[in-house]
Amino acid sequence: MDAGELALMVLQVLVFPGLLFTAAVGLVTSWIDRKVTARVQMRVGPPLLQPFYDVIKLMVKETCIPAGGSRLLFLSAPVVGLAGAALASTIIWRSLMAPHLAFIGDLIVVLYLLMLPALAVVLGSFASRNPLASLGGSREMKLMLAYELPFVLAVFVPVIQTHSVRLGDLLLAEKAAVANPSGVIALIVSILCMQAKLTLVPFDAPEAETELAGG
Repeated sequence: MDAGELALMVLQVLVFPGLLFTAAVGLVTSWIDRKVTARVQMRVGPPLLQPFYDVIKLMVKETCIPAGGSRLLFLSAPVVGLAGAALASTIIWRSLMAPHLAFIGDLIVVLYLLMLPALAVVLGSFASRNPLASLGGSREMKLMLAYELPFVLAVFVPVIQTHSVRLGDLLLAEKAAVANPSGVIALIVSILCMQAKLTLVPFDAPEAETELAGG
């Protein structure tokens, strides 16, 4: 591998179709969610750039390391989670745009990478030595035990149908995986598990928003 290929690979992971592109899509999607929620509640809602402003505000805030906590683990956990999400998004986007470039076993790699953000939350919360953060981490760990196995089983339904663990083969399959009862059930299960992965209602126990005092 020469310098040009290495630079192109780094560019794909960090910019397009990797971290920055996926982050932009995610922020716009979160804005749509907040805007629709506001309209349902008869509010105006945030402007389009509000999620980007929130990220900038969080990036410039001071990093406070809890006393008695593990400094290395506390600081490295977010990096590990972000790296897992960036690599997984790069593989998924690349398979969507060029299915013939997918490598054998990329689906299994994506499944492992998608576990890293949740594991990073658990490790970071325990590393802080904060009782409230540890409570959230334990809830996240229990939630992982509940949704990871069903999610993997749901993903392997199209794998069994196509006899391949390449994302490109799944996309190029002549018959859609949801064209049968098992595919429909797998689709519903995977949607619920993805909702749990994102800790959306009703799987938002780790964030415990309902337990926060209003003010």
